[in-house]
Amino acid sequence: MALRSVIKINEELCNGCGACIAPCAEGALAIVDGKARVVKEELCDGAGFCLGVCPLGALTLEIKEAPDFSEAAVLEQQAGQIKTYIPQQCSFCHNSEDEAYILPIKHRGESRWVCTRCLPRLIHG
Repeated sequence: MALRSVIKINEELCNGCGACIAPCAEGALAIVDGKARVVKEELCDGAGFCLGVCPLGALTLEIKEAPDFSEAAVLEQQAGQIKTYIPQQCSFCHNSEDEAYILPIKHRGESRWVCTRCLPRLIHG
């Protein structure tokens, strides 16, 4: 146990929309009984990517005594989950977001995805 940041969910504000679930790459959040819940505190890295997507502001970061973040627990959690998305691909090298970091870009009205390996080519020509 250590003093660290973890997600806190205000149950009175949470309407169970689930918008916070997908941004949590570690799988620390789930909808349980119609509300968002932290499944296991050791899965929460405290990065807070879920905070900005909650339409009601029900999520905050709380500094508290909590189990240490565990990458092993995250890998175990992820191994049991089915992908619920269609991976995007880099418009240039065709790496998927499962293989590389992919960023959305837009130029002259055209939307594309580009991986961080191909991004310098776009920036510097």
